Amino acid sequence: MRAAGRRPCCRTATSHGTANPPQHGEPATDAYDRRVILPPWLLAVGLVLGVLVLLPARRLQLAGLSARAIGLYAVALWLMGFVMAVRPVGARFLIPIALLAYIAPFVAAPEVVGRVLRRGQPRDPPGDPPQPPMKNVTPPDDPGAPR
Repeated sequence: MRAAGRRPCCRTATSHGTANPPQHGEPATDAYDRRVILPPWLLAVGLVLGVLVLLPARRLQLAGLSARAIGLYAVALWLMGFVMAVRPVGARFLIPIALLAYIAPFVAAPEVVGRVLRRGQPRDPPGDPPQPPMKNVTPPDDPGAPR
């Protein structure tokens, strides 16, 4: 008689052609009962966090930020949320940072966010000459034509 929870070191076929059937209260161990790399709840947490991160990322896109800046923001916010959801080790430190980073695009108008994040960048490239004013090519109205 085997102890509960212990698996045999080798399998032997029974008269029905199957490997050792599970005993009462013992989990079945077939070829299909394999460990998964990521549990389904982790995938669900990652997908929900991904959808939640896309909301402020859209606001940053409306503010005119570059795709690289939005991508870095989304990845950083997703990683902070995922680390806090899976293993809340630094939750005391990460929750205020993540909360501010998540809410900031909603509180400030898109123009303000864009202006703050582009503060150190020059408005026009320094080597380009200024653009000439646009030429008006619309023909003048004919004073004798009916309206």
